[in-house]
Amino acid sequence: MPRLALYALAVCVLSVAAAVVSFARGSWLGIIWILLLGVSSNIAWYYVRKAKNDKAAAAGEGS
Repeated sequence: MPRLALYALAVCVLSVAAAVVSFARGSWLGIIWILLLGVSSNIAWYYVRKAKNDKAAAAGEGS
């Protein structure tokens, strides 16, 4: 897994934790953490798919 995807995945996990804590304290700022979760998960999936496609393209060129 690419390094940037791992970083984005770490942001996802931290965003979930921050949203839970925020909502548990009665703050509506948890909505911002949920939005950050959505963006970071999309970034993680993008880099995973990009690495997979790059690997497939490199294998295709080699044969």
